[in-house]
Amino acid sequence: LAAVSEGLAYSGRPYTFLPAINPARCTGCGWCVGVCPPHVLSLQTQQPNGWGPKQAALHGADDCTGCALCAVRCPVDAIQMLRTGKHR
Repeated sequence: LAAVSEGLAYSGRPYTFLPAINPARCTGCGWCVGVCPPHVLSLQTQQPNGWGPKQAALHGADDCTGCALCAVRCPVDAIQMLRTGKHR
């Protein structure tokens, strides 16, 4: 609350958390994509032609709210929320 009294903006969440997806564990099921409110996760293939196994990927880190719904919903624990140290 000292930041508020000094006139600095305080969002209630001082640090940003972003999902880190473990490609060795991700099965490409898409559950994380379905629960992501800001729609910053997608399924992508490793091959440029669009064929092959899919994996989750974060494509909009600046718009991620850090809500962790993706990590909670992942059935194989392939997503871990990491603190970036960047203030919002």
